[in-house]
Amino acid sequence: MFEWKSWIGLGVAVGIALVAAIIVSAITSLIVRLSSRKRDWGRVLRSQARHPYRLLLVVIGLWVAGYFALPVRTYWHAIDHGFLVLTIAVATWFVAALAAFGLTMAMGRYRIDIPDNRLRRRLRTQLIIVRRLSTVVLVIVGIASILLTFPGVQAVGTSVLASAGVVSIIAGLAAQSTLANVFAGVQLAFNDALRVDDVVVVETEWGRIEEITLTYVVVHIWDDRRFVLPSTYFTTTPFENWTRHSSELLGSVDFDLDWRVSPGHMRDQLDAILAKTELWDKRASVLQVTDAVGGFVHVRVLVTAVDAPTLFDLRCYVREQLIEWLHTVDGVGIPRTRVEMVQEQPRPKKKAEPKPDTGGLFTGSAEAEERASQFTGSVPIVDSSEPERR
Repeated sequence: MFEWKSWIGLGVAVGIALVAAIIVSAITSLIVRLSSRKRDWGRVLRSQARHPYRLLLVVIGLWVAGYFALPVRTYWHAIDHGFLVLTIAVATWFVAALAAFGLTMAMGRYRIDIPDNRLRRRLRTQLIIVRRLSTVVLVIVGIASILLTFPGVQAVGTSVLASAGVVSIIAGLAAQSTLANVFAGVQLAFNDALRVDDVVVVETEWGRIEEITLTYVVVHIWDDRRFVLPSTYFTTTPFENWTRHSSELLGSVDFDLDWRVSPGHMRDQLDAILAKTELWDKRASVLQVTDAVGGFVHVRVLVTAVDAPTLFDLRCYVREQLIEWLHTVDGVGIPRTRVEMVQEQPRPKKKAEPKPDTGGLFTGSAEAEERASQFTGSVPIVDSSEPERR
């Protein structure tokens, strides 16, 4: 008679457990494939829950095989506890994968690559936050369940609950910044102030909201950079949201032109330019002279588009076409700086008037003239060749 509680029996039991796990996994996969034919949910389920499901089957099979066939029962209590901890951990992974699968399928119902998707973006953002929260909660529950399997933790459970108030205060003070970001992330998800794919301007940078997590927000900048900001930034700092209610926007194109430009002809040219492009959504087009000082005429063009990227391209297109029109058709409107050359007439010369004598070192008084005579009078010349008279 075959003895199961032997090393050979243990090996046979382990082999049977592995084969059974493979068979159950294959049957489950076949059922999912047949049920999800021509649908995406089967592929998503297999990609997210396949590995934890197979690992869970293997762990349970090995646990059962060891329970019935392990010949040495000395350390079975520790082995049994290890299998229990491993089963809880893998089961937590599997449940988290199932929850992520359900929320992923729910998000798939709300596509954001269509016009007028404000409601869909809000729901998608909320589902992303709920998926992350569910994962965190399941992990915490799994860790708590594992800890409760240890007798020592069960014994100190009462004292831990009694000191929960003090511990929570200390933990709150230690993790104040992290908790603030978590609460800010939840607030952003459910107050509809920020959504995935929103167009925002933060720190003078223009971009789209690419990802919203429990602690930070990723902004995809227009030049393919990523701007990572804490969640508290969007609850404490003002920012521009260009798609708060709708994606339609109004933009301006400004010109400083010469006074001889014709606004009427320029307005007709604007209408012709907009009629040739699909970037304009036909909501509004305005050309006005908003200022006329400093030697220039300031012309402002207002146009509308369905979203921010289209508006940027439309503004560039209108600016280029109007500049081309100014160069080829209405050249007098090109701004000029004028300088008037004036020949100045010679001024008549005035007769010099005698200045009053105020006196000086050698003029102006008798003493000064006597002093001057000492320097300007005749000087006697002594002939050195005459004999000196005694």
